[in-house]
Amino acid sequence: MGTKRYKGIEKKQARWGIAFVVPALIFFSVFNFYPILNAFYTSFYDRRALSKLKPKFIGLANYVRLFDPARADNPLSFYNSLKATLTFTVGTFIPLLIISLLLAILISNLSSNRAKRFLQISYYTPAILSSVVAATIWMLIFDPRGLGNQWMNLILNTPGVDHKWKTDPMMLQISTMLVYFWKYIGYFVILFIIGLATIPSTIYEAATIDGANKNQTFWRITLPLLRPTVVLVSIMAMLQCLKTFSTQYMFYTNGSTRAPINVITFNIYITGIQDQYLGRASAMSVVLFVLMLVLTLFQFRTTKSGENIDY
Repeated sequence: MGTKRYKGIEKKQARWGIAFVVPALIFFSVFNFYPILNAFYTSFYDRRALSKLKPKFIGLANYVRLFDPARADNPLSFYNSLKATLTFTVGTFIPLLIISLLLAILISNLSSNRAKRFLQISYYTPAILSSVVAATIWMLIFDPRGLGNQWMNLILNTPGVDHKWKTDPMMLQISTMLVYFWKYIGYFVILFIIGLATIPSTIYEAATIDGANKNQTFWRITLPLLRPTVVLVSIMAMLQCLKTFSTQYMFYTNGSTRAPINVITFNIYITGIQDQYLGRASAMSVVLFVLMLVLTLFQFRTTKSGENIDY
């Protein structure tokens, strides 16, 4: 009798669990899976926004247009968007990953809990700001009379020089990278601090007794045991960089040239919303989705291949 009653309770709990989970699954499917499938479907059509004409099926024409070699020299082409996106991702992702790890180790090794809390709050504060607010703050800094030029002139000893943060193509790319780095560095620092806290202190004590120095401890203990957190942070940082939009949009609407910061998401917005070519914008979205999926799988595969390394 007791076993049957226990199984009955389990079934009731399972039914209630399904009842609470199903609405969330439906909501997630409607707002995540449906847009992906709809974008894939729309990418095969010549569809215009706000047009009464029926969408025309054109097959792979939108994809052929994106990768047409004749358009490669166009500074606003999809080739340029791929280049701008990869440049931004590499220039932001690598510093984010390395510096956030180093800052997390530095903060974790502090003896003062008050100093730890202060630094954690200080680094994390920009992460709670919206991208629009963060970009607005930095555009004031990058103004010709702003702190950006003052700092650079003080470091380089070049008084009165305008470094053209918002107009020179290379400086414009660096500016958007700095905004993103400043906004998200604290978030990833906190993730690394949490990962470091899961490593037992007894392992470090044993390594110290065995005569290991700080360099050996980092490479043979900290980094291998921190691998799951490194994978999580690297994937999140990479995807966040590939999805960048607000920063580039804010710089463009405030007078910056479009070509150096014409990342894929920004090109999708211009093509689909302003120019109203929804089919082309959907094709770009599918390409971006595939790119993100391939890079994520590559990171998982690379990490999995290194799990059997003997440290």
